[in-house]
Amino acid sequence: MKKQSSLFLASLIAVSGFTAACSSGGGDNKDASKDASSGSGGGEKQVLNLLEGSDIPSLDSSIATDQVSFNVFNQVYEGLYTLDKDDKAVPGVAEGEPEKSEDGKTWTIKLREDAKWSNGDPVTAKDFEFAWKRTLDPKTASEYAYAMYDLKNAEAVNSGKMKPDELGVKAIDDHTLEIQLESNVPYFKELLAFGTFMPQNEKFVKEKGDKYGTSKEDVIYNGPFVLNDWKTEEKFQLTPNKEYWDKDKVKLDEVNYTIVKDQQTGLNLYTTGKVDRVGLTAEQVSKYKNDPNFSTELQSSTYFMRLNEKNKDLANKDLRLALAKSIDKEKYVKTLLNNGSEATDSLTPKDFLKNEAGEDFHDGIKSPLNYDTAAAKKAYDAAKKELGKDKFDFELLTYDADTSKKDAEYFKDQIETNLPGVSITIKQQPFKQKLDLESKGNYDIAFSGWGPDYPDAMTFLDMFVTGGPHNQMNYSNKEYDKLIKEGKTTLLDDPEKRWTTLQDAENLFLEDAALIPMYQRGAARLVQPYVKNYVTHKFAGDTTLKETYIEGKK
Repeated sequence: MKKQSSLFLASLIAVSGFTAACSSGGGDNKDASKDASSGSGGGEKQVLNLLEGSDIPSLDSSIATDQVSFNVFNQVYEGLYTLDKDDKAVPGVAEGEPEKSEDGKTWTIKLREDAKWSNGDPVTAKDFEFAWKRTLDPKTASEYAYAMYDLKNAEAVNSGKMKPDELGVKAIDDHTLEIQLESNVPYFKELLAFGTFMPQNEKFVKEKGDKYGTSKEDVIYNGPFVLNDWKTEEKFQLTPNKEYWDKDKVKLDEVNYTIVKDQQTGLNLYTTGKVDRVGLTAEQVSKYKNDPNFSTELQSSTYFMRLNEKNKDLANKDLRLALAKSIDKEKYVKTLLNNGSEATDSLTPKDFLKNEAGEDFHDGIKSPLNYDTAAAKKAYDAAKKELGKDKFDFELLTYDADTSKKDAEYFKDQIETNLPGVSITIKQQPFKQKLDLESKGNYDIAFSGWGPDYPDAMTFLDMFVTGGPHNQMNYSNKEYDKLIKEGKTTLLDDPEKRWTTLQDAENLFLEDAALIPMYQRGAARLVQPYVKNYVTHKFAGDTTLKETYIEGKK
């Protein structure tokens, strides 16, 4: 999600205990919980209560960039396709499989005629055409517009060189959508399940103007649920969408999310029967690891520190390398996280992408960014000589969840101890404000995370092209840009060459020490056994609650 979508807090995870991510800004939080005051038989209400570590930044699919928003999108919106429990794209608003031209660049998709918005309006092909053109219109200033660059003329439209009407999407009639692509993209159907590709009701959006997506009254829904209640920084509630075409499969009467940033508070809510799922901190894992409701999972999100090269000192490669090699990541994941997370020196996660030969993409990555104090000192000495100074002051931007301060203090201690003369000041910010500071480049170092939006390495790698909206670090390498462009165009028909080229791109990026890889997120959680069919995803929105239900709750 990017995710930084996409992403969120290394602390968030503990509070909620989520799973996959989407794209967005970093966060290791994503799980959820509650005590459903329900039971499936006997006519009792089906209630699922979950925790969330952050409020929803936006419900406007053209604007959202974060993990929390995209997870809610999965419940209240529905795209042409959705992800099933195995992360395969299956028809949503689409009536069936797309009809493709011989070159794979033109897709014709029939829409089901019974899809409706929550106000009773039909969901039409024009709702997708309008939404996608609005996202790519430069006036919208969508950070995630680049996710649509596979559409014909999308980049030119987004840069203002072409008009939105020249975009490769057209409603042939109310229930037929024609999509033209720049290339034959192998993962495009899965991409259509991603939040940025959701439809929008043109009349409603224009009526609401700038308020669209900011409150429950300023949103219209076409998914399994609607947002019934939303109290900023406190809670939000989902209830079934009575107009949803597949409403008979929706079992839950209520999904209640409580926003909690303190892990102990979250655990207390779980142990007192007020939430059904909760993520655990390192200390809590030690206490509950033998509980029958305890489990861990290695997820596909990675966490890292952005190094903003707008800061002239951080524009020095040796200084970035010294910082990257000065932090003991193994100790960090084993002591401060202790939740199944694994230290990493890479950007892309392991066990996420496999080729036809069964090889893991991650295994082809050779990173120089391992923990090595002697090498860190050598690079630091070189940086001091090159920069003509031996004192450096940096601000470390992080989240406002309670464990974020402890994590940041660990990073501060590691850097200041191993690189004498470097001083780190910690700046904690609420999730939405942190994302805003990163987007504007108003930081030195930022602790962030990224969860994938679709099943391809490009979902991580294209963030860092020169001038990319999620680059946010002022990083630029022309050779890297060239490799990424090849991976998006000329190599799409040569999967083996594309595979190694994208590995070369990541190796080049890591060789530049552009950021500090930290860990691949794990989740340790307690889940009540009466929560059934709670579906989690490796990419895009974290969960799907459409067919979740409560059974056997006493």
